[in-house]
Amino acid sequence: WNHTVFNPPQGFEIVDPGYLGYLYLQWQPPLSLDNFKECTVQYELKYRNIDSESWKTIITKNLHYKDGFDLNKGVEAKIHTLLPGRCTNGSEVQSSWSETTYWTLPQGNLETKIQDMDCVYYNWQYLLCSWKPGMGIHFDTNYNLFYWYEGLDHALQCADYIKANGKNIGCRFPYLESSDYKDFYICVNGSSESQSIRPSYFIFQLQNIVKPLPPDYLSVTVKNSEEIKLKWSIPRGPIPSGCFIYEIKFTEDDATWVVRTLHLFGKIVNVAL
Repeated sequence: WNHTVFNPPQGFEIVDPGYLGYLYLQWQPPLSLDNFKECTVQYELKYRNIDSESWKTIITKNLHYKDGFDLNKGVEAKIHTLLPGRCTNGSEVQSSWSETTYWTLPQGNLETKIQDMDCVYYNWQYLLCSWKPGMGIHFDTNYNLFYWYEGLDHALQCADYIKANGKNIGCRFPYLESSDYKDFYICVNGSSESQSIRPSYFIFQLQNIVKPLPPDYLSVTVKNSEEIKLKWSIPRGPIPSGCFIYEIKFTEDDATWVVRTLHLFGKIVNVAL
């Protein structure tokens, strides 16, 4: 058996379901495995964005796998069949590789993409993204934002654009239910009657772009010439108090600013400087 040649999986393909970078890799069992009906066939899958230095590797018994990719770049993947040693007289046997690639259809010059995309998740409650128009675009160009994360049935378009001179330059998102700790996918594309606009794709996780509110109030008490007492309250909102790190800046007689960083707990914070 260990001299038997067998085939890689059939019909290996990368499918884009329209989730802005979350792709399906799927395949069918190889032909001519009749002699190995009692064996558990496994598949070794390798995939990456084309400019990445390293492959991600998965070994699975399934006929599909899903993951997120940067659609600004191409995707390449390869897969082969594995038979365990107990089925092949002691040594694992591998088929040849089956390979495939995926690219979004190129459209528009690179300089027509939006610039300086910036997304902030304010106080772990409100997501806001903003951007600048691409270079060399025509006056009738406008941009549209679409987003998706696992839990949504399909990609959604921004319903509340931020505008300047009648053009979309940002998006205020609605409440995003169950969106933390998972990949959040965004595509900003554009339309113009006179030129094609290159879309831009982004992937991030919301908890990594949180900007908390400042403390509700700050009071300063001068106790003596050697001691100043600061007192403030923890910012309101859903962020647990133990997650906050406070940065205090102070100076004396217009001298250099001194920065102190504190990781504190409690609803009222007292610090003596």
